[in-house]
Amino acid sequence: MMKVKGIKKSYGAGSGRVEVLKGIDLEIKKGESLALIGKSGSGKSTLLSLMAGLDKGDEGEIFINDKDLMLMSEKELTQFRAKHMGIVFQQFHLVSTLTAYENVLLPLELSKQDDAHNKAMNLLEAVGLSHRAHHLPSELSGGESQRVAIARALSTRPAILFADEPSGNLDEETGEKVMDLLFKMIKETGTTMVLVTHDPDLAERCNRVIHLEHGSLS
Repeated sequence: MMKVKGIKKSYGAGSGRVEVLKGIDLEIKKGESLALIGKSGSGKSTLLSLMAGLDKGDEGEIFINDKDLMLMSEKELTQFRAKHMGIVFQQFHLVSTLTAYENVLLPLELSKQDDAHNKAMNLLEAVGLSHRAHHLPSELSGGESQRVAIARALSTRPAILFADEPSGNLDEETGEKVMDLLFKMIKETGTTMVLVTHDPDLAERCNRVIHLEHGSLS
């Protein structure tokens, strides 16, 4: 499903240069849920950004379905992400001027999906928010916003879902409910998932846990 080979990433230059990732090798199987865990500043979110094609590494290769993201142009990456990936962020990143329904509908329309309107409503129903379909993000709670973000991320049936601290901005009870929903949906759809978290209990819910420390996996 996914292979990461020799990925390195640093920021800055000269004496101020910081090596964030020091040659990461990783393989992820189709349908697997993988937790990436480590202390703050260990490089977890940087690695996720590279794997999702949101940033480019200094060296190495990142293959998804035998396509190397490192060789793609920005336009090619954008198209590839839209077709093959879903991403859930800690900050939700919903379009503030669009309703919950319109946020879920957007990727379906961009990818020219058949019956996009019904699919969007069905997804909102699946996350328990059909009654909030026509509310703006400013009118939703944090938990509701993250459920909309999950519905949006899974709307195009992506091959792989990247989730970066998806419950990090939620209280404990709401966070547990959101993560229960996320794990339920990826199991039902057979979606591969890479989850960045600092929570060991949450990580243990995944098929596999890997630790990132000082830019290296252990």
